[in-house]
Amino acid sequence: MTPIISPRELISILSKPNLTLIDARNSPKPREEFEKGHLKGALFVDPNLELADIKEDLSNGGRHPLPSMESFCKVLGNLGIDSQTHVVVYDDQNGANSAARFWWMLRALGHEKAQVLEGGIQAALEIGFPTENGKSQNEAKNPYPGTKWMLGIADMQEVKEKVGEENSLVIDVRSAERYRGEQEPIDLIAGHIPGAINVPLTENMGSKGEFLQPEQLRRKYQDLIGGLSSDQVIVHCGSGVSACHTLLAFDLAGLPIPKLYVGSWSEWSRNGQPIGKGNE
Repeated sequence: MTPIISPRELISILSKPNLTLIDARNSPKPREEFEKGHLKGALFVDPNLELADIKEDLSNGGRHPLPSMESFCKVLGNLGIDSQTHVVVYDDQNGANSAARFWWMLRALGHEKAQVLEGGIQAALEIGFPTENGKSQNEAKNPYPGTKWMLGIADMQEVKEKVGEENSLVIDVRSAERYRGEQEPIDLIAGHIPGAINVPLTENMGSKGEFLQPEQLRRKYQDLIGGLSSDQVIVHCGSGVSACHTLLAFDLAGLPIPKLYVGSWSEWSRNGQPIGKGNE
């Protein structure tokens, strides 16, 4: 199953049994935004409360640490998602925010039937996708039968050990301005992990926000990683959310999914680690 689905493809399968549509838009008040209007049939998920376990001390795991396995499996059960469910998730940033994170978390549980709505809610609205407002309605099930994360996850210590090594590659998907330390709108310190290379996630998309074709992405990332295996490549962003857009791009390209450094820059920059500036 391809990791993305177009709005027209989604409309064509809306009556399919075991299909669950998830609204994962992130905003200061995501539940209120959802209840004001969402794609018809969508269920609400709170990116900050259900897709992360945010700590008071952000130096411990960054801004969006993963929730416990038990907690996430309960969230899925409450959404009515089991191992047979076909899940389609959307946000309002072309999948570059919480939709890709939700997709990655499902895939990390071993759930293969997971897709991101290409173009997000905006693309669906443009073709007249039906909408509704109010709270979501669904029948909860038992917690999802997950036991461990099955995709690669790197911690800060592993990044410290591998960054800059000949047989490893650390990719920073933030904007070039944030990577170079020219601006930092969210975290306390501007800059990057020394030795990490910058490949902004926007390079995964065309001029209209659509994903590049799989063969284009495959050429791009094969040239980048050379002969490295997926466990030798670590991808990060600001807080382990938008990095999942690039992990999705790898999967769309037919390449193995690299490791995710969940803590990302928000953790690294709060722990007295070396700070890179410019393009070095």
